[in-house]
Amino acid sequence: MIDHYLERVSSYAGDIDYLFDLITIMVGFWFIVAEVALFYFLFRFRRKPDCPTTYIDGTNKSHKRWINIPHILIIICDVVLIYGATKVWYKIKQDMPPADYTIGVVSQQWAWTFVHPGKDGELHTDDDIKLIDELHLEKGKTYHYELTSKDVLHSFSVPVFRLKQDAVPGRRIKGWFKPEKEGEFDIQCAEMCGIGHGVMGGRLIVHSPKGYETWLTEVETGKRGFLASASNQNKEKQQNP
Repeated sequence: MIDHYLERVSSYAGDIDYLFDLITIMVGFWFIVAEVALFYFLFRFRRKPDCPTTYIDGTNKSHKRWINIPHILIIICDVVLIYGATKVWYKIKQDMPPADYTIGVVSQQWAWTFVHPGKDGELHTDDDIKLIDELHLEKGKTYHYELTSKDVLHSFSVPVFRLKQDAVPGRRIKGWFKPEKEGEFDIQCAEMCGIGHGVMGGRLIVHSPKGYETWLTEVETGKRGFLASASNQNKEKQQNP
């Protein structure tokens, strides 16, 4: 299960992992250095009967360097981390590439509604395909999404994409992703949204180009069949009230 979530399926999943690895290595390095220094000083300068206590007032420059040098080194590491985080943030949140398709993601207690563009490739048209808790994507295509909430705060989370975006009532939040691996993966709500939060999950299915076309054709055929059946039933009701 852990290996499943560690998969990198989106084009920017590697950038997120790299940033987390960078933070872990740098913070871990300074943690180890601090602990080694702490225990060294504890044992090296432990209380001794023949060693009187001295007061350090900070005026001795040789004492200050024990603070100034590590402080400067840590600031340099912070600058590196800030640069790395800003670069990844800009790539994912601001520099949105042109979209092949746009999808709608609607959250509510406690389900996801995914609005797929139909054969015309355009969202908000008559041939849109709406599915509950099931998102279908084509491998290698760039998607923009429009995320909304019908009621309370939710969070659209796709672990294999390294994507987590809050859905705020009254706002239409835009973002993007590009799936690069076929398969079925989990979609989660990562924000406590009520008693049904734990069961608010969905499935992400990434198809090959041919597989996506087949799925789209099957859904469109089934949709037309349903609409034709509903139309015939309405006509029969009008003829035989």
